[in-house]
Amino acid sequence: MKYCSECGARVELRIPDGDNLPRYVCPACATIHYQNPRVIVGCIPEYDGRILLCRRAIEPRHGYWTFPAGFMENGESLEAGAARECWEEATARVDIGSLVAVVTVVHAEQVHMMFRARLTRPEFAPGAESLEVALLAPDQIPWQDIAFRSIDYALRRYLEDRAAGEERLHVTHFERPTAHCPAS
Repeated sequence: MKYCSECGARVELRIPDGDNLPRYVCPACATIHYQNPRVIVGCIPEYDGRILLCRRAIEPRHGYWTFPAGFMENGESLEAGAARECWEEATARVDIGSLVAVVTVVHAEQVHMMFRARLTRPEFAPGAESLEVALLAPDQIPWQDIAFRSIDYALRRYLEDRAAGEERLHVTHFERPTAHCPAS
């Protein structure tokens, strides 16, 4: 950040009085510009035992597979954001269920919140951000081509829970990207 969004003055990176972390502070109007993690919302849509996955048409990880997920928008709930992402990426309608995973991706400054979901009808098609969309049985999931570690983590926990007849909440974090999934 270089300029204050309130008054346009050049900002300084310093620790404000009463704080303990460096923040962008405007010396002209005293506005403190906090930068916090972005929230990613997504869902694992299931229909008749199969999972709806999308092959990405955008970077990062163009051509890799994911379940519908993306940045939460202001003015929407977590669940509404997850359902919206499913519509945008797969033109599919879902009923959002319980939270399956919360993954903090420290190096990307993101928190990923993934829900269980039920595809209301087996109707779907690629949205603008997807090359293709498919309903896949668990043994058809292209694990080596999953786009992000958080997606892999949530999907594996989802399938483990499903096999055990449970709905648990799984929480983890990733500190650094890996060679396999640089974007995590």
